[in-house]
Amino acid sequence: MFFEYPDLLWLELLLVPLLLHYLYMELKGRAPHVRVSSIFPWKGRGGYFMRIARHVPFVMRMCAVALIIVAIARPRSSDNFENIDTEGIDIVLAMDVSTSMAARDFTPDRIGAAKDIAIQFIAQRPSDRIGIVVFAGESYTQAPLTTDRQTLINLMKEVEIGLIDDGTAIGNGLATAVARMKDSDAVSRVIILLTDGVNNSGEISPQMAAEIARTYGVRVYTIGVGAEGVAPYPVMTPWGVELQQVKVEIDEDLLKNIADMTGGKYFRATDNTKLMEIYGEINQMEKTRTTVDSFPVYKELYLGYALAALAALLVEMLFRLLIIRRLP
Repeated sequence: MFFEYPDLLWLELLLVPLLLHYLYMELKGRAPHVRVSSIFPWKGRGGYFMRIARHVPFVMRMCAVALIIVAIARPRSSDNFENIDTEGIDIVLAMDVSTSMAARDFTPDRIGAAKDIAIQFIAQRPSDRIGIVVFAGESYTQAPLTTDRQTLINLMKEVEIGLIDDGTAIGNGLATAVARMKDSDAVSRVIILLTDGVNNSGEISPQMAAEIARTYGVRVYTIGVGAEGVAPYPVMTPWGVELQQVKVEIDEDLLKNIADMTGGKYFRATDNTKLMEIYGEINQMEKTRTTVDSFPVYKELYLGYALAALAALLVEMLFRLLIIRRLP
């Protein structure tokens, strides 16, 4: 805290002669007196409390004067404010929602783990525009590029298996993601493509989609999701849902090729922990460039002192009217 007009604080010295005058009058004993026929109205109102209380109005007035002087000296505080200029990154999360994503080699299953970890990733990128594309036998945009984190998180929670025709159209999913950012003017454009299968449907081949991405300068990180070997998969039987071991098939060569063509990187996630580590690594590689300008922001503090002075004057008035009995 500092004062805009610190020289005015010298006025506090005026309190010294006021205090000396009050002490002089007390020592001189010029207390007012009058002769009355009965002291009944004042009976029981003397004693130690009254001897102390009669000084309260003067103390309150001195405090009020001191606080008013501080207020007119204009006390202020200063905090450093940072103005952050960001060069954000446009990111599209392209997620496989085919029925194989219901496999339970992840907790609670592949799609549930992918959604939960993607939500954490979204929350860690406050300066970037992020979109969501889902694909199975076909693809569609779940959320366009936006900085509205809460909307993105809500839309990610709504991603489910079975909303579109089944299959694994990796090329369609990648092409749709590229289309979401082909007109973007961001410094860096990134697609995170997550799938657990082999391309088996769609009108656009994954290689063609990767070529389109490279043409637009879009970097693609690919993630193959699934345990090594086999994975438990829920299957409906006459006795209810049972888990059966199903072979895990991921076209890793294709995913590596897509990543290499676009300047990205391929990852293999075999459990929740590994998938979280992959998103963390991508988060570290794709850093947002920031420029920070710092300048002071001032806050006026005089109002608090002025209100305290007013409170002191009110206390003085109440003591004189209600506590200290005076003759008219």
